[in-house]
Amino acid sequence: MKPWFFVALFILAGAVITFAPLPVTAAAPARRTFRVEANQFAYAPAVLEVNPGDTVTIELVSTDVVHGMFLDGYGLSVTADPGQTTRMTFTANRSGSFRFRCNVTCGALHPFMVGKLQVGKNRWLWRAIGLTVLATLAILILPPNFPKAETG
Repeated sequence: MKPWFFVALFILAGAVITFAPLPVTAAAPARRTFRVEANQFAYAPAVLEVNPGDTVTIELVSTDVVHGMFLDGYGLSVTADPGQTTRMTFTANRSGSFRFRCNVTCGALHPFMVGKLQVGKNRWLWRAIGLTVLATLAILILPPNFPKAETG
């Protein structure tokens, strides 16, 4: 077979991996409550995973100094005094990864106090793995002198 056949085959496979719809498992929206402890300079837990449509309540508890939480993509913020609990409730109506960060200067490492809200599954990871495997196969299968220059 001609090498161009393999090139066309790899391009077609790459398009399928990139653009084919992935199976979606629909979960009924639920109420999710997370207790997030904030201390210099971390959130615990730092990663919150919910399904699209869930009603999410985050209870922010500060264990040492005044801390805050600003949720990127949703524009929500809350502040907690030491030993106090504050609540933020919203509907997770946007899929993707959203960073939350402390919005109250709490010390020298304040800029590194971040966490992540994951709404839905991270499907791009699996697409990237598929494309990487495909590229590796292309390197192994295609001849090293492809494309060959025509001389005449």
